[in-house]
Amino acid sequence: MSGTNSPEAVKKLLENMQSDLRALSLECKKKFPPVKEAAESGIIKVKTIAARNTEILAALKENSSEVVQPFLMGCGTKEPKITQLCLAAIQRLMSHEVVSETAAGNIINMLWQLMENSLEELKLLQTVLVLLTTNTVVHDEALSKAIVLCFRLHFTKDNITNNTAAATVRQVVTVVFERMVAEDERHRDVVEPVLVQGNSNRRSVSTLKPCAKDAYMLFQDLCQLVNADAPYWLVGMTEMTRTFGLELLESVLNDFPQVFLQHQEFSFLLKERVCPLVIKLFSPNIKFRQGSSTSSSPAPVEKPYFPICMRLLRVVSVLIKQFYSLLVTECEIFLSLLVKFLDGDKPQWLRAVAVESIHRLCVQPQLLRSFCQSYDMKQHSTKVFRDIVNALGSFIQSLFLVPPTGNPATTNQAGSNNSGGPVSAPANSGMLGIGGGVTLLPAFEYRGTWIPILTVTVQGSAKATYLEMLDKVEPPTIPEGYAMSVAFHCLLDLVRGITSMIEGELGEVETECQTTTTEAVSSPAQSSEQQELQSTSDQMDKAIVSRAVWEEMVNACWCGLLAALSLLLDASTDEAATENILKAELTMAALCGRLGLVTSRDAFITAICKGSLPPHYALTVLNTTTAATLSNKSYSIQGQSVMMISPSSESHQQVVAVGQPLAVQPQGTVMLTSKNIQCMRTLLNLAHCHGAVLGTSWQLVLATLQHLVWILGLKPSSGGALKPGRAVEGPSTVLTTAVMTDLPVISNILSRLFESSQYLDDVSLHHLINALCSLSLEAMDMAYGNNKEPSLFAVAKLLETGLVNMHRIEILWRPLTGHLLEVCQHPNSRMREWGAEALTSLIKAGLTFNHDPPLSQNQRLQLLLLNPLKEMSSVNHPDIRLKQLECVLQILQSQGDSLGPGWPLVLGVMGAIRNDQGESLIRTAFQCLQLVVTDFLPTMPCTCLQIVVDVAGSFGLHNQELNISLTSIGLLWNISDYFFQRGETIEKELNNEEAAQQKQAEEKGVVLNRPFHPAPPFDCLWLCLYAKLGELCVDPRPAVRKSAGQTLFSTIGAHGTLLQPSTWHTVIWKVLFHLLDRVRESSTTADKEKIESGGGNILIHHSRDTAEKQWAETWVLTLAGVARIFNTRRYLLQPLGDFSRAWDVLLDHIQSAALSKNNEVSLAALKSFQEILQIVTPVRDSDKPETPPAVNVPVPVLLGSISGPGLNRPFVRTDSIGERLGRYSSSEPPVVTDELEDLNLWWAAWNTWYRVGSESTKPPITFDKLTFIPSQPFLTALIQIFPALYQHIKTGFNMDDLQKLGVILHSAVSVPISSDASPFILPSYTEAVLTSLQEAVLTALDVLQKAEWVALNYVPFAERSLEVVVDLYQKTACHKAVVNEKVLQNIIKTLRVPLSLKYSCPSESTWKLAVSSLLKVLSIGLPVARQHASSGKFDSMWPELANTFEDFLFTKSIPPDNLSIQEFQRNESIDVEVVQLISTEILPYANFIPKEFVGQIMTMLNKGSIHSQSSSFTEAEIDIRLREEFSKMCFETLLQFSFSNKVTTPQEGYISRMALSVLLKRSQDVLHRYIEDERLSGKCPLPRQQVTEIIFVLKAVSTLIDSLKKTQPENVDGNTWAQVIALYPTLVECITCSSSEVCSALKEALVPFKDFMQPPASKVQNGES
Repeated sequence: MSGTNSPEAVKKLLENMQSDLRALSLECKKKFPPVKEAAESGIIKVKTIAARNTEILAALKENSSEVVQPFLMGCGTKEPKITQLCLAAIQRLMSHEVVSETAAGNIINMLWQLMENSLEELKLLQTVLVLLTTNTVVHDEALSKAIVLCFRLHFTKDNITNNTAAATVRQVVTVVFERMVAEDERHRDVVEPVLVQGNSNRRSVSTLKPCAKDAYMLFQDLCQLVNADAPYWLVGMTEMTRTFGLELLESVLNDFPQVFLQHQEFSFLLKERVCPLVIKLFSPNIKFRQGSSTSSSPAPVEKPYFPICMRLLRVVSVLIKQFYSLLVTECEIFLSLLVKFLDGDKPQWLRAVAVESIHRLCVQPQLLRSFCQSYDMKQHSTKVFRDIVNALGSFIQSLFLVPPTGNPATTNQAGSNNSGGPVSAPANSGMLGIGGGVTLLPAFEYRGTWIPILTVTVQGSAKATYLEMLDKVEPPTIPEGYAMSVAFHCLLDLVRGITSMIEGELGEVETECQTTTTEAVSSPAQSSEQQELQSTSDQMDKAIVSRAVWEEMVNACWCGLLAALSLLLDASTDEAATENILKAELTMAALCGRLGLVTSRDAFITAICKGSLPPHYALTVLNTTTAATLSNKSYSIQGQSVMMISPSSESHQQVVAVGQPLAVQPQGTVMLTSKNIQCMRTLLNLAHCHGAVLGTSWQLVLATLQHLVWILGLKPSSGGALKPGRAVEGPSTVLTTAVMTDLPVISNILSRLFESSQYLDDVSLHHLINALCSLSLEAMDMAYGNNKEPSLFAVAKLLETGLVNMHRIEILWRPLTGHLLEVCQHPNSRMREWGAEALTSLIKAGLTFNHDPPLSQNQRLQLLLLNPLKEMSSVNHPDIRLKQLECVLQILQSQGDSLGPGWPLVLGVMGAIRNDQGESLIRTAFQCLQLVVTDFLPTMPCTCLQIVVDVAGSFGLHNQELNISLTSIGLLWNISDYFFQRGETIEKELNNEEAAQQKQAEEKGVVLNRPFHPAPPFDCLWLCLYAKLGELCVDPRPAVRKSAGQTLFSTIGAHGTLLQPSTWHTVIWKVLFHLLDRVRESSTTADKEKIESGGGNILIHHSRDTAEKQWAETWVLTLAGVARIFNTRRYLLQPLGDFSRAWDVLLDHIQSAALSKNNEVSLAALKSFQEILQIVTPVRDSDKPETPPAVNVPVPVLLGSISGPGLNRPFVRTDSIGERLGRYSSSEPPVVTDELEDLNLWWAAWNTWYRVGSESTKPPITFDKLTFIPSQPFLTALIQIFPALYQHIKTGFNMDDLQKLGVILHSAVSVPISSDASPFILPSYTEAVLTSLQEAVLTALDVLQKAEWVALNYVPFAERSLEVVVDLYQKTACHKAVVNEKVLQNIIKTLRVPLSLKYSCPSESTWKLAVSSLLKVLSIGLPVARQHASSGKFDSMWPELANTFEDFLFTKSIPPDNLSIQEFQRNESIDVEVVQLISTEILPYANFIPKEFVGQIMTMLNKGSIHSQSSSFTEAEIDIRLREEFSKMCFETLLQFSFSNKVTTPQEGYISRMALSVLLKRSQDVLHRYIEDERLSGKCPLPRQQVTEIIFVLKAVSTLIDSLKKTQPENVDGNTWAQVIALYPTLVECITCSSSEVCSALKEALVPFKDFMQPPASKVQNGES
């Protein structure tokens, strides 16, 4: 108080004192003289003190008793004016702290008297206050007296006094405790001996210092008073209220907690006095049950009293908050009581204040943590923390389930008597009408119960309403919704507090662990907290303890929280409330996740998931996970069973979307409300921000999102992002505009969610991938068996996740791609299309991603990335394979240069395309291959070249598309060119690689295994190429064979010089001979069926129209190719050692080809034979040295070792031109390197030649149409080979050989010429010319220097011989020998052959000559035969003759189409001549001729006469066209013979009768048929030939009748007449015919019948008729 010490202030004080004393003396002058005197002496005293002392104030204080005395006496007068003056003066002294202890005591005693007289009460209070606050002189009894004085004044009748006194008491109590605090401050450094509280005598407080003692006594008495006991220290108290006492207790506890915590005595008071008191006072509230009848209990239950109850709760709040650590057990009781007060049977107000109290606890997470540690984590303790949370939960449920009763105010007039609380809303309506508009109040609504949400307090602070109503005596009316709102806030604050506390601590522990591990020595700058931790191990222990507490806290509260929050979430109709609930669920889920509490985490997530989906939505993940079967579990809270309430469908939410449920059988549509969308956003938020702790519950989250995405109709687009798509099926998705604007946001968040997966740790990432995979598996199961749109959510998101995690793709690649490969095999096309899309996108992205280290240095990763591409080859769906190949194409286009070790995989993919996989696939794969061959051969490792060859070869073998096969052969040619150009580098690289592999193989102790092993690697590459081409040479398609064959022989021809000599051995035996074997086999077994067309509209030439002919071409090509190689490369092959064996094999092939039954092959074989014998000059290779210019000097040319490093010895070529020319001169052949071997080769050739010759010219055993006859060119070529061959073998050519040769030459000339070749080989028979074959034979003979031998041409020769025979017979017909030897019969038999062939004869002249010969021979021979009829020597001749006539006249051979009409007529006249011969030379002599023969002749004439026996019109037409004359002749002969008058024998008559009846029957038939046809044909004229026929018949009939009339009647059989007359009706029927020609003929036929008409014969009567 510096102000009171300054000299001015002191001076002022002195002046004031003096003036006060003067005033006093003036006042008391009359009435109270003693007082006046005292005042005056006081003035003197003051002046004296002021004069004598320098320290005036101290002196004043010393003498204060005397100084104060006059004023005390003044107060004693009890005069108000004087009293007031005195009190003011005393207060002034006090304020200057010049009052001693004694003086103070006196002052208090004086004040007490005034109080007892009820004087100046307010002034008294003021004075006491000043006395106690300005200094600390008042102690002990004086202090207690002062305090009692204030208490007494508090209970006067005057309201103002009461209130002022109450305030003073509060202040005084505070002052007492403040003094103690100050005292402790002063003595802080003095260490006191610790005293054990031994005795329980509460008044023995000797250990306490003065101020502390006062405070102790005061607090103890407050407790006594509240407990309605007598105070120990505050003597003189008359009355006291509990409410006031509780308020004072509360303020002391609240304001001075350190006093109780630091002093054992005070702690003891708390434990021993305060807590029992509180518990005792609570009892009415505990026992009371609302609505229970009091009659049953013996004593009436005291009703709970609001003011006390409320103050008790406040005290409890303070006790718990401040002294929890001291009062663990007591707090357990308090908390249990609090929980009980929430019961439904407690009064409404009690529940409200209890909730408020609980709210105060909920905003103190550290406190909650202590509860958990002290109770929940102890074995036999109440689980207090759990109970609090559960109680809140059941409280909230009870509010929904039981309408609030016991508070009548709420139901009738809404809060009219409720001034302090918030205005309660109208009880039953959720709407407030405001100016006609309707606004929806925020509220909870559940199963018809509507509870408004009031704004109770700001978040995180527990501002209570009813706990502050200290002035209320009656319980207040609680507005509807108030308790619910507070409880709701309790939950939110509880969650917020716990999670922020635990997460903060978690963060600290994590950073601490990191810092302590990084810096072992703690720096001085570290916080005090960290310095306390001695070592890391302590820290770990601390962390373990903390974690246990956190886990227990979460385990204790999650069930209750979840039950309550789920219920509120379902009931909430307010967006903000929903948001808060969801936030709470989300933070809890995240916290559980961080702590690794899987069950609780999953439970919260399940709740959010359920909230996102429509009510009762069947989602298996949510119902079946064992982790969180919340839907069917009930939690017991304080013995009450609380069901988890599943969402009710009737919550009044705005429906914002209607869509299809994602199910195998969709059951109609489902609706999404705005709350569902809100939940969905929370879910996204959870996954986005807390993905790292979701672990296995990714499954729940993603499954839910998948269903929501499906219902909202989001479909995947490129890169896996989901975009709003059109709904695919069903009553399509309906979305409100609200959602439409939300959709892009949701889709964006979804994408961001998976983008953020790049920040997850590896384990979490695996959880995410596993969850997506199992989701996808479910989607796959659903999509089985139907082709409906599947859910592609999982696949799309796998793709997205893979794309953003490229930097660590290795860890997730296998599970990711493994699953996508399964998707690729799915039967649902949309599903697998996306699987492939995802897989190929990932592979492409992986290859283009900028890895560290780059892919070029990380081969393992590159192969890993490419591997799934290879795996796709095992999928059979063509669409997937197409995607795979498109991917390969893109990889080649973008990455082709850097594939390196990935080439085998990429090539493998192309090569894996099978023949049956459709044209488009093969085409795409082939496109890739073409790209590789054109652009990438130089960039790939040389070891891959072999794979390229294999793949190209495999495309050649595909039979889907001929062009591809042919192009691939072209590619092989390009590849071979590339090998040739880059030979050296390739060879070098391959040799290095081979050495490395060899080394590895040796280390492992295995044998190095590759095709064509002993050959060097570069040669092996060539051999693989040749082998591939070899396979293509036996492809079923001729075009491929041809192309492959040409390519094979061209490459061997062009690039063969690169091969090592030893490799040639393999080429010959493994490639060429192997190929020849296969071709020979295929050719000999090929099908001879005709091929109609070559696919499409390609016409096939007749020389290629069977498989056999097509194979023949291949055989020719192959044989020629091999022969050419043998010829051009002989200098390389001869030194190889087994050349003679190879020669034999080749000759064997030539032989089998030459003997094949195919002209083309056999001829070509001989050409090859000629080539290897070097009769034909081979095409030279540029790399071979030319022969020297001296042509006639056959000197062998020495060659250097151009054949490669393998051979040192130079060798001589034997195929010089000089030598070849020499062969044809008579000179000796030149000397050959190895004479013997060479001779052996030639003799081998001779043997082959002989076998071919003898086999091919040997006449066949049986003749039929198919008998094969070697062609003339073949025989010519064969014979032409001999002269050259002979030159080489003539030294050893012996008689046997000569005989063999003779046989062959003879047989060759005797081989018949097939008819189709004859016009080319045979000249017309007028010129006799030699064929080339005959010339060749002559040449051969010439070589053998034999006499010339000429062969005539056959036809002229044969015809000439025929003429000779006829002449001869004419001269010798009658000779006995001729008759006996049946010469005539033999001649006829011989002529029958050409006659029956007629038009089929090789030369037309032949049959004409035969006819004329026959006529000549018969004119001579028949009379002879008749003469010898009886001898029977000619019996066998007649049938032969009959057959010959038959065969000739009715030949089976068809005349050539190009025959002119004149020719026909000429030929017909020949036929007529034959008939004339019959009529002149045979029929007249019928009696000398066998009856059968005549019969045959008659039949023949019959057949000729009426030519209608052919039913087919076309043939008939030809007959008519050709042979009308002939028919007429036959008919006439027949008639003439029928009625010849010289009937000599009955036999002859029989013959004529037979002829007639046949004829008449014929006529009848023809007429009948004509009538029928005429009737049927209607207006159409009948065919020409039928009309001609009928006219002919009609004429025949008239001729017949004429003839009959002319004949003697006895010669005509009666039967014949009958038959003739029978014709009449038939003729009459013909009258209707339309043809005029027929009519006129008919007339002629009918006229003769008049002769048959005569009157019927009647009996003669009277001589008259």
